[in-house]
Amino acid sequence: MTDIPETRRFRALFISDVHLGTKGCQAELLLDFLKYHESDTLYLVGDIVDGWRLRSSWYWPQQHNDVVQKLLRKGRKGTRMVYLPGNHDEFLRDYYGTHFGGIEVVETAIHEAADGKKYLVIHGDVFDLVVRHAKWLAFLGDGAYTLALGINTYVNFVRRKLGLTYWSLSQWAKLKVKNAVNYIGKFEEAVADEAKRHKVDGVICGHIHHAMIHDQFGVRYINCGDWVESCTAVAEHHDGRMEIICWTLRQPKLSTAPLDVETARAAA
Repeated sequence: MTDIPETRRFRALFISDVHLGTKGCQAELLLDFLKYHESDTLYLVGDIVDGWRLRSSWYWPQQHNDVVQKLLRKGRKGTRMVYLPGNHDEFLRDYYGTHFGGIEVVETAIHEAADGKKYLVIHGDVFDLVVRHAKWLAFLGDGAYTLALGINTYVNFVRRKLGLTYWSLSQWAKLKVKNAVNYIGKFEEAVADEAKRHKVDGVICGHIHHAMIHDQFGVRYINCGDWVESCTAVAEHHDGRMEIICWTLRQPKLSTAPLDVETARAAA
């Protein structure tokens, strides 16, 4: 049995919250993922580049440039590339309706899957206004969040030496702290309501760094997760089935039933 995965091709891939330009970005894992996954369409569902962080402190190592080049190369080779800017890369919102390097920049998109189901694709930051009363705990604030990611760097250096997979302190905390869990639930409900207003079958979003597929609010809710904490993407198979891929595990066997990234880890 080999540890080298085979290249997989999907009808569509959805990636969000890469946060290029930050030290927490798992660019190496994303490059590895992009190497072994191809698709007819690739949706970049916001916060791919972290303009907020770059404005305050410039950080752009070679691997972050490699990610950009890899994405552009996929576009040149025929992958349809659709970019939906988020709040951290909001500078691109001035370019809705334009193309650059073969990438379409749009505010929202309607993705029709192979099984005929339609999905609203949106980053999701606008729905923080809807759930503004469900505040993050101080631990999940920007400064402490950055600190947690710094701790992750050292913890995962040791884990790699021991042959263990990536583990996220901040992601673990999100799932353990009651206020954070409540915030996630309210965000999911607000985004699902928006899908209902568009009269579609589901929504595919990002923003809250929590990969998930479920049907709890009357439509299919799908969150891509991120490439800072969970290192996840959403893939559409050629029959329309949707799957969360957790690349810290390389090739997990995941169910297409409603699940989140913690379920994915348990199933691997």
